[in-house]
Amino acid sequence: MRDITNTPIREKMKLTEQVIKSFRAAKTFRENTMRINSLDFSVQGDTLISSSDDESIFIYDCQSGTPKKSLNSKKYGVDLIHYTHASNTAIHSSTKVDDSIRYLSLHDNKYIRYYTGHEKKVVTLCMSPVDDKFLSGSLDQTIRLWDLRHSVCLGVMHLPGFPVANFDPEGLIFAAGINSDTIKLYDLRSFDKGPFSNFKIEKEARDMNIEWTGLKFSPDGKFILISTSGSMIKLVDAFHGNVLHTFTGHSNIKNIPLEASFTPDSQFVLSGSSDGKIHIWGVEKGNKIAVINSEHTETIQSIQFNPKFMMMASACQQMIFWLPNMEE
Repeated sequence: MRDITNTPIREKMKLTEQVIKSFRAAKTFRENTMRINSLDFSVQGDTLISSSDDESIFIYDCQSGTPKKSLNSKKYGVDLIHYTHASNTAIHSSTKVDDSIRYLSLHDNKYIRYYTGHEKKVVTLCMSPVDDKFLSGSLDQTIRLWDLRHSVCLGVMHLPGFPVANFDPEGLIFAAGINSDTIKLYDLRSFDKGPFSNFKIEKEARDMNIEWTGLKFSPDGKFILISTSGSMIKLVDAFHGNVLHTFTGHSNIKNIPLEASFTPDSQFVLSGSSDGKIHIWGVEKGNKIAVINSEHTETIQSIQFNPKFMMMASACQQMIFWLPNMEE
């Protein structure tokens, strides 16, 4: 397998349709014995962290394409892992014992702090892009706002249905998905006063039995991406709330939360599928750009593009690093 470090052009290459179509698997990792349930690139893009149903945490070096460190969370289990702003600490949800969120030192595998309050499984977790705040959402039908430095949450929102939420790129507002049909926008400085904007997303006939399972702002802040439990992804105008595109064509036969992600330039949207293929759409026109075959033998639940380097990562039980084929 070729070394994935000696390609400085990757930092300067422009992400075009041709480049996107040329992506090929550069490295496959088979460290895990069960499904990889989440992954997250560091802000600098030099490392990637993953959590798995086998209760392990792996850190990968994105420049050398090698596993860098492995940790275990056998007592509490691990899901929804995210780096904090320091690459030597992370937060994650629990799958055993209780539904606390845990703040982990990756240096010595010791917990710094627990965040308790949720009474059912945590299904949404995200860090602010600018400071120590983070959001969590649980099947107890609450969304909570936290600060890493305090074990008591800053605020609680009660809502019907599966909770989805995320921060905008500037960390000034956050969006919450309510009842799979409404997006509410909150100002972080006055979130306790309620939302400053509400977007009602009209449901089509094919949407009726589909839940929203994820929400992300585009890196440029112009769009909101709604992942669902079905075979569709919605792209919403972040300022006006109208649905710009509905991305379809990928399979989700088990109706599980498939992650959808933007590329760093906000031009493309990525998603995995049940058949182990990666689907890529254009944001501007909503057209399918590429369907990439992979070595994934199971559903690709997690997929993200590196924020700094021209590479992406996808995961089922295996982790695959993808690079553009420079010869194409």
